[in-house]
Amino acid sequence: MKIENIKTLGELKASGYQSKSIKDELRDNLREKIKSGVPTFEGIHGFENSVIPEMERAILSRHNINLLGLRGQAKTRLARKMVELLDEYIPYVSGSEINDDPICPISRYAKDIIAAKGDETPVSWLHRSERFYEKLATPDVTVADLIGDVDPIKAANLKLSYADDRVIHFGMIPRANRCIFVINELPDLQARIQVALFNILQEGDIQIRGFKLRMPLDMQFIFTANPEDYTNRGSIVTPLKDRIGSQILTHYPEDIKIARAITEQEAKLDDEQDNIVYVPSLAKDLLEQISFEARDSEYIDHKSGVSARMSITAFENLMSTAERRALKSGVDKTTVRLSDFMGVIPAITGKVELVYEGEQEGAAFVAEHLIAAAVRTLFPAYFPKIEKLEKPNEKNAYSDLIEWFFAESGFELLDDCSEEEYQRILGAIVPLEILLKQYQPDLAKEDKFFVKEFVLWGLVEYRKLSKDRISEGYQFKDIYGSYISKL
Repeated sequence: MKIENIKTLGELKASGYQSKSIKDELRDNLREKIKSGVPTFEGIHGFENSVIPEMERAILSRHNINLLGLRGQAKTRLARKMVELLDEYIPYVSGSEINDDPICPISRYAKDIIAAKGDETPVSWLHRSERFYEKLATPDVTVADLIGDVDPIKAANLKLSYADDRVIHFGMIPRANRCIFVINELPDLQARIQVALFNILQEGDIQIRGFKLRMPLDMQFIFTANPEDYTNRGSIVTPLKDRIGSQILTHYPEDIKIARAITEQEAKLDDEQDNIVYVPSLAKDLLEQISFEARDSEYIDHKSGVSARMSITAFENLMSTAERRALKSGVDKTTVRLSDFMGVIPAITGKVELVYEGEQEGAAFVAEHLIAAAVRTLFPAYFPKIEKLEKPNEKNAYSDLIEWFFAESGFELLDDCSEEEYQRILGAIVPLEILLKQYQPDLAKEDKFFVKEFVLWGLVEYRKLSKDRISEGYQFKDIYGSYISKL
């Protein structure tokens, strides 16, 4: 159908156009995608075997949907992706405030113009990108905002009585007729406003200031809600929940691979940063593990959740920390260091809700604790496990390295030291080089020094070495020498 050639109602009828509700439109397009094997929610990672099949079933069932999950679980992104299941263009009566279908008009304006002009009624076309409406539910939202109200200025300008339905100013929901309408954080909407949605969801009609309107709106509703809101701020009234066809539970990424894919897709980086900063694979895993540690941490409120945005902003901070060092030292290329992870602390502290114990310790302490816990968790996957109890004088994989620290009294690793200095310091630790050759023989050259630093941090977490923060970096020592120096 060449829409540029269809500009009137008569031409639309001649083209063979058939009216279709938005739910049927979504259903038919989804069926075609499923049959042809095309991904339905491309760019949404980790939901392939859980949330997405439930979304598809809800759409096939023509249901309004409530996405229930903690913050940062891609609820709004899922809703926005549904736009891709709409037809590319739909016709509407030109000038209509509520996107009237020319074949089945519902507003006074559209009915009057069709009665007056017949097949010469002008028709316009609406692209699917313009068929998405979104409203954040806040306590100050009113029925007039969502549904509409009488407009006294319109009544005065048109010299109409308040009894004339032409004085109605339509709210967001009627204006979203034949569109996807998303209400985010539904429990924050006052109960009396939720009640106003009953008829719209069940019968599809609206009521404004006593006007006896029968406007069967054609809409796909998507609601999002956080289970925390059910107890802390508000709740979804039971009759409204009853009118929502499907409630779908979202979740966080279940493994590091999925979490990495999300972070790399969403992080806002430019080509210049990518060219300057190299990020070892282990550094990316470590960054994601911080979020997994946070979701299990005793210092963090589990009911509040830890948003996937924490990993995204932390990755951006990590890249910027390394980029800043490269710019200061005047080099064209640098590699992320483990000490650069101190630069992600501001991205962590603003993204987590602390329980009482966490508040007592402080947000910065909790962030450093999460980084340390991530190192401890990943360490056994790369190097031999360190037993808690070891026999005296029995050598293990780390004995030579620990003895080196005892003999050399450790070293300092400054945050902004040059690439040459950084590599010289770590390269001088001969047992560390031997350890990497033995247990990580296939390690990429670019990753080698990051993994060396990772070994040192890991031994600190298993209490084989000590690490102290100094004003401009870190000081690594054998654990006994560090204890004596503090006496």
